[in-house]
Amino acid sequence: MAAPAVRSGARERGALTDAAGVVVLGGCAVWSLVAAAGREARPEGVLLAVLAVAGSYACGRICGSLLPVAAASAAACGALALAVLLHPDHGLPGDLPGAAASRSFGSTGATAALLALAAGAACCAAWVARPRGPRVALRLLALLVAATGLVLGSVAGFAAALGVLLCSLAAARMRRRAAGLAGFALATGLVVGGSWAVAEDALPHGLTVSLEGQLTVNRVLLWRDALDLAEAHPVRGAGPDRFGRLSPTAQQTPHSVGKPHSAPMQLAAEQGVVGVALLGAAFGWMLYGLWRSPRDTPVVLTAGAALTAVAALAGVGNALSFTAVTAGAGALAGLATARRLSDDGDTRAPGVATAKAPARGRRPRVPTARPFP
Repeated sequence: MAAPAVRSGARERGALTDAAGVVVLGGCAVWSLVAAAGREARPEGVLLAVLAVAGSYACGRICGSLLPVAAASAAACGALALAVLLHPDHGLPGDLPGAAASRSFGSTGATAALLALAAGAACCAAWVARPRGPRVALRLLALLVAATGLVLGSVAGFAAALGVLLCSLAAARMRRRAAGLAGFALATGLVVGGSWAVAEDALPHGLTVSLEGQLTVNRVLLWRDALDLAEAHPVRGAGPDRFGRLSPTAQQTPHSVGKPHSAPMQLAAEQGVVGVALLGAAFGWMLYGLWRSPRDTPVVLTAGAALTAVAALAGVGNALSFTAVTAGAGALAGLATARRLSDDGDTRAPGVATAKAPARGRRPRVPTARPFP
């Protein structure tokens, strides 16, 4: 029969995706311990982030299988509430308190990332919901998330949430998810490569000055310190959580959080080339899982847009330094790759009819043999 064979192949692909995730996340945890060996380093932050991603991904898979609409809606509301609660305490991470540049488009952080995740979860729930009313309500929730970014003064959060909503609406016209996911990967690469080029001063002078005005000079100097540490310790890095003690710019900056405000550059400085490769592998694993997901293409591309927004924000900010963001990203990836229980309920091959059961209270007619004339 064809149907069980197809479902068996889907399960095998899902098992392969899960095995790849175990290898990648396990590698991230092990390498942080290797980079910290023999130094006064603290790998606890990396280990906590890995645990948050793995645990929330598993919870997203389970809840997405049982209650796909309710789980995604709850995730959207939870991320929105965390963004509102987190903003007054931390503002946009990486910016000086009271700095005017903290409201610029280049300033990014946990608030913007949580808003992007909230919009993505709401749009995913809208695509899964069957009735028209809940679909419209959930898309209005995503629009409310974007408006909340303006209320909080997070222009980056508004742009990220609105971009996720627009990508979700456009996903209805996409027939092949591979092209959309490849575009998301390319966009993330451009953001990371652009920030690296700014730190290396490899762009034209006018463009560099314009970007420094948006990103703040302090942030660019921190990036350059991170690259200097990466060149001095290319393999193992300087050790997890040691950037703040080794960066001259961080030591001279009042109220510094000891971060370079870029996840790839922080890993390059603290864990070397291997750490950067593992970070890229983790993002690639999520995109690969979305490509192999049994969900519809609009759900997959919506989740991919939200995760890409988080990756872009992490490339120029401290978004991944917050457990709420890493856990939210893992939960959204789990929701978008969950297999509904109803998918395994019917094991009939298409086009194969089953015999009708006899009506209750009636005995089936048995043809009697006629005597030979």
